[in-house]
Amino acid sequence: MGPDRIRNVVLVGHSGSGKTSLAEALLFAAGVTTRVGRVEDGNTASDFDPEEITRESSVSLAMTPFEWDGHLINLIDTPGYSDFIGDVRAALRAADLALFVVSGVDGVEVQTEAIWRLAEEEGLARAIFVNKLDRERASYQRTLEQLKEVFGTGVAPLQVPIGAEAELRGVANLVGEEAFVYTPDDPKSSRGEIPEDVAAQVGDLHTALVEAVVETDDELLEKYFEGEEPSGDQLITAMHKGMVSSGAFPMLCGSATHLVGIDRLAQFIVDYGPRPDERSQPPLAFGESLPDSGAVAYVFKTMSDPYVGRISLFRMYRGNMKLDAELENPAKGVTGRMHNLFRMRGKDHADLTEVVEGDIAAVAKLESTLAGDTLRSSGAGVVIEPVAMPKPTMSLAVWPKSQHDEEKLSTALGRASDDDPTLTVERHADTNETVIAGLGDAHLDVTVARLASRFGVEVTTTLPKIAYKETIKGTADVEGKHKKQSGGRGQFGVAFVRFSPLPPGSGYQYVDSIKGGSIPRQYIPAVDKGIQEALLRGVLAGFPMVDVKAEVYDGKYHAVDSDEMSFRMAGRLAVRAAGPSLRPALLEPIMKATVRVPEDQMGDVIGDLNSKRGRVLGMDSEGTLRVITAEVPLAEMQRYSIDLRSLTSGRGSFEMVLDHYEEAPPQETQRVVAAMAEKED
Repeated sequence: MGPDRIRNVVLVGHSGSGKTSLAEALLFAAGVTTRVGRVEDGNTASDFDPEEITRESSVSLAMTPFEWDGHLINLIDTPGYSDFIGDVRAALRAADLALFVVSGVDGVEVQTEAIWRLAEEEGLARAIFVNKLDRERASYQRTLEQLKEVFGTGVAPLQVPIGAEAELRGVANLVGEEAFVYTPDDPKSSRGEIPEDVAAQVGDLHTALVEAVVETDDELLEKYFEGEEPSGDQLITAMHKGMVSSGAFPMLCGSATHLVGIDRLAQFIVDYGPRPDERSQPPLAFGESLPDSGAVAYVFKTMSDPYVGRISLFRMYRGNMKLDAELENPAKGVTGRMHNLFRMRGKDHADLTEVVEGDIAAVAKLESTLAGDTLRSSGAGVVIEPVAMPKPTMSLAVWPKSQHDEEKLSTALGRASDDDPTLTVERHADTNETVIAGLGDAHLDVTVARLASRFGVEVTTTLPKIAYKETIKGTADVEGKHKKQSGGRGQFGVAFVRFSPLPPGSGYQYVDSIKGGSIPRQYIPAVDKGIQEALLRGVLAGFPMVDVKAEVYDGKYHAVDSDEMSFRMAGRLAVRAAGPSLRPALLEPIMKATVRVPEDQMGDVIGDLNSKRGRVLGMDSEGTLRVITAEVPLAEMQRYSIDLRSLTSGRGSFEMVLDHYEEAPPQETQRVVAAMAEKED
C-alpha cells in the first residue's frame, strides 16, 4: 500500500474519555474483530498489559491498525492519565493527526488541554470526536461551546447528533447534509434525509461552516460572494488544507460503546486526514533536511517481550525499509540488521517484508536501540531530534524482598528504564539506596508491578531517605589520642587538631602544619584519612559533615608502637573529642520548584508552598497558565505530585531540581535527630 493511502492517527484525551473503547469500535466496524471488547472486562485489543486490565485504564501506548476504504489507518491508542504522558509525547511524533476524544458529559478536561499544547508544539493536525453522547447529562451544544472557548474558533463541527442521551440514534453530516442512523450493536449506518428535529441546527451550523471554510480560500470566497456555494468536495479539500496548516479543527460526534458515528469517523480519517507526506519535517538534531534517498526511521517506543526480546516501534520518515536491510543507529554507533519486521495490533504480530515511507511498524531484537533513536541508511547523514520527555517528579527507594534477587533487580531496573524514558534509576551512595523516579505515584506503582510480572522481581519500597548534611558553626582545638597495649607491640598515635568552619560550598580542607617531626611525614596522611572517615559519620545525626577545615599542628609518636592505623584512629578520635564544641548544625537540601497552574488556583498553591516552608521567588505567565518559582525543602516535596494533583484537580504541573543546602530550622533539626536516634535504638 502506497504512502498516499496511509493515515497515521493517535487517539489522545483525558483519562475516561473513551479512547480505548473508540479504538475497539473502529476495529469492529472495520471487520478486524468479531466483537467489541470492553475495558471493564479486560478484553480490549490495546489494553493487554496486566496492569491495564487490573486498573481498567491504559498505561502504555498500543498500536491498533485497520483498513478502511482501501486505506491503512495506523491507529495509536494512548494513556489519558498524566503519569503516562511520556507515551503520549512519543506517539505524537509518530502520527500525522491527533484525534482528541472528549467526553460529552465531562467536556474539556485537564489532560485534553495539556496534550493540545503538545500537539501544537509538534505541529500536528488536530481533530475532535465528542464521545459518550448516549450518556445521561451528555450535551453536544455545551461541549461545542466549551471547545470553542478553550481552543478557539478554529473548532469546526462537521456533525450534529440525532437524538440525545439514551435516545441517541445517529449523526447528521453538515457537508452533504445527510443523516446516518444506526440500529443497536451495528456499526453500519443507514443513509437518509436530515430529521426535522435537527434540521434547523444543521442549517445554521452548515452556513457557519461554509463561511468559515471560504475565509481560508480566496477563490472560494469570491465565488461565495457571487452567490455560488462550494460543493461538498470543495469543502472537504478546504477543510483538509485547514487541518494540515493547523488552522481548522474538525469536530465529529457519536458513541463508541453504542457504535454511533464510528463508520463516519473512519471515513472522515480517510477523506480528510493528512497523508504522511503532508506532515511537517521532524526536528533534526543533525543535518538540515531529510535526504531525498535512503531510509530514515524514528524509533518512538521500545518494549521488552519475554518471547521476542526488545521490540522497537518506528515511523518511516524517508524511504522504505526492507526485511534484512542493514541500518545504522548513529546515537549508539552500531549497525543492525532488520531480521524481524512486523505490524503490531495490540499484542499480536503480523510479519512484513517491507515497510514503506510514512508507515508505522516494528522490528525485534535491536538490543542497543532505544526510544528516541534514529535508524538510517549508511550515508543518510541526519539524526531526528528525540522527543523531549518530562522530568521525574516523585521518587521511591526500592530493594528486593529476597537478597538473592539483588543482581536480578539491577538487570530488571535497567530494562525497565530502557523501555520507559520517563523513568530514571539511580544509586544514591550518600544514603546507600537504589532510587527510581517517575511522573507520579501511579507511574511508580505500575513500574513496581511490572518488575514482578515481567521480570520476576518483587520489591519493597519507601520514600527515599533525605540526604541531609552536617556542618559546624564553632571552633575546637583538641587532642586525638590512640593508645593500645595488649602484650607485645602496641599502638600509639597522638594528633593535635584545630577545627574551624569554612564558607558554604567549600567542602573539606586539610592543613598540614606539623613542624619538627612531631608526627613522621608518612603518618600525616593517615590523620587526614581518619578525620575524613569520622566526618562522614557526622557528630549530630550521623550525616556527612561538610565545610570543615582541619589543621593538624602537633602530635606525638612512638618509635616502635606507632603505625599508620594508630594515627588514622587519632584523627577519628580528634573529631569525636571536638564534637560538642563545634556547634554542629543540620543542613537540608533545598529544591528550586517551578509550578504551573491556572490563574484561579494560584493563591491556593502559593499558600500550600508557604505551609511547606517554601519561599516564593517570583511569578510569571506562560500562555493561560501562571508559573510560580519557589525554593522549598526536599523533605516537604517528596509527595508533592500527589498534593498538587489534589489541590488543582490535576490541572497543575511542576518540576524541581536541587538548588542548594541550607541550615534546617531548630524544630526540623530536632525531628531529624530524634528520628535517627530512634532508628539506632
